[in-house]
Amino acid sequence: MIDIRSFRDLLRLFYIFRREFLIAFGLTVVLAVGIAFLMPPRYASEARLLVKPGRENLTVPLDAGDRQTMLSQVSQRDPIIDEEKMLTGRPVINQVARLYMDEMARQPPPQGVWKQIKAQVGKAALATLDGLRWVTTKLGLTEARTPEERLASKLEDRFQASHGPGSNVMELRFVWDDPLVAQRIMQTWVKVYLDERTAVLGRKGLVTFYEGKVRDADQQIESSKALWRARLEKIQGVSASERLEALTKRVNELRTRRAEILAEKDATEQGLNYASGRAKTLPREVVSEREVGYGPTWLALSNQLNELKRQRADALRVYKETAPTVLTLNESIATLEKQVQAEERNVQRSERRTPNELGTTLERNQLEKSVRLRELITFSSVYDKEIGELEAARRQVLESEPELARLEQALAVAEKSRALYLDSLEKARIDQALDENRINNIAQIEQATFNPARVSPKSLLLLALAAPAGLLVGLLVIYLRSLTDQRIHDGGRVEQRFGVPLWSTIKDIGGGSAGEDNEFHASLYRIYGMLPLDRVAEQGLTVGLTSSRPKEGVSFIAQRLRTLLQAQGLTVRLNVTEGQPERAQPGEVLLLEAAGLLSNRDAFVRLSRSDLIVLVVEARASTVPVVENALGILRTAFHKVDGVIINRRRFEVPPHVLRWLQR
Repeated sequence: MIDIRSFRDLLRLFYIFRREFLIAFGLTVVLAVGIAFLMPPRYASEARLLVKPGRENLTVPLDAGDRQTMLSQVSQRDPIIDEEKMLTGRPVINQVARLYMDEMARQPPPQGVWKQIKAQVGKAALATLDGLRWVTTKLGLTEARTPEERLASKLEDRFQASHGPGSNVMELRFVWDDPLVAQRIMQTWVKVYLDERTAVLGRKGLVTFYEGKVRDADQQIESSKALWRARLEKIQGVSASERLEALTKRVNELRTRRAEILAEKDATEQGLNYASGRAKTLPREVVSEREVGYGPTWLALSNQLNELKRQRADALRVYKETAPTVLTLNESIATLEKQVQAEERNVQRSERRTPNELGTTLERNQLEKSVRLRELITFSSVYDKEIGELEAARRQVLESEPELARLEQALAVAEKSRALYLDSLEKARIDQALDENRINNIAQIEQATFNPARVSPKSLLLLALAAPAGLLVGLLVIYLRSLTDQRIHDGGRVEQRFGVPLWSTIKDIGGGSAGEDNEFHASLYRIYGMLPLDRVAEQGLTVGLTSSRPKEGVSFIAQRLRTLLQAQGLTVRLNVTEGQPERAQPGEVLLLEAAGLLSNRDAFVRLSRSDLIVLVVEARASTVPVVENALGILRTAFHKVDGVIINRRRFEVPPHVLRWLQR
């Protein structure tokens, strides 16, 4: 809350909200400079179309009779508006967007560091927008749209079509961030519009019909060929007749060879059986040489018998025949003689045997015939298997032959139909071209222009207006901030707003101020002048100093006021200590400090003993609602508030600025 009475107050208002002013000024200047340097430029391409009177847009029939000089106004629609509606219609815009997206997809990546950086920044911005769009779509705030639809909406916003009153010339204008791209899009737009208009107004039903029939015939031919190829791949041939002939020839060859193999097999088996029977009657080996002599066992026993007889003869020289030694030798000789008699005297010592040559020859022939027989059996089984497979393949070919014949016939019919439809389609296109020449009454009198001069942004103009715009925005912010600011800066309008007399406004002597000067002492003397000093001598005076919040300067004012009163020869007591009377005595001034009214309960006790209640308000910190609340509490509790003191009041305008204004 500040009272505006002069230019100095306006200047003070500027210094109060100088920070907000500088922020607004800086942001505006930075925004303008950023737009001038970073905003992509816009280039415009223009074209003009002349709508000639024709059978499609003629509103009044032409006659050869006399015409009136003045024509009455008619309520018929301007045909150029219809052309503009078709030009800016969704079918045309969607086709242009689709063609533009296809062209951009084929563009090579940008060359150059700066262009690549811009491309990456653009991709990041698009990714961010896609993410935000996805979030809003999931929340149901927006509808899901394809990239083509979004591009179509963007193209629609950048395209303008207009014409003057009574003019048959449509003026087209398209704005884009690249002049060459803007020219190409304008050319594509006009071409698509002319093609779409011709398609709508021309008689294309017959052409469309024959094109559809040709497509159907192509599809039928393709499907028939696919089925035909599948059938041929299944039978593994180029045609059914060729495959049948090849299979039949191969089967006949295999059957002939199989019959020959079976005959050879039977003959081989007969010979093998006869050879096996004869080989069984022949001995395997024959004796060619034999050697006969004494057997080694008999010879060893005879030698042992002779040795025993020699030992008996030697023993008889010493012993009698009845001696035990002689008897033992007799028994051994008798036993050994029995063994010699039992052993065969003559044995065959060696024999040489040789294989029977006739049996070997028969076995060799038998082995060869067995191997040949196994080969014949294998050949027979292989031929039987192959014949079975060939017969199954032939049956499959015979089953597929009717379907192949039907497919060949359908393919021939489809190819013949396609040729007829193509002939009819060419005739229909000739008729359509003739019809288009009759209805094409749109002439392009100005091609799409290439204009390298940017339409926006006007960088030089933005740079020139950046500082003035920042100044205006800063002043606007100061004005809005002053309207919403409820802080108390000085004592202006205090009595009008709160209904309490303003005792004084104390200057702030801290925070870099000049200290206690005449202005500060003058504000203290004003408080001194507001005191009812005539009752001090008779009754004494108790003054209660309070504030809504602590640290608003209650103690500071009490100390300075006590010093001032003592200088005037008065007895001053600050607060009530123990053992002292709670009220001021005659001839005495008692100053009571009751700071923090909203949080200090003792403040009400002290103020209840006061003759005068003064509210101390800190400038630039206390707000109007807080002061009103404190005054309401004091009025409710004590039914009165004698005055308000504004503390720490600061004049924000620097002294050198004030001196400059006073020149």
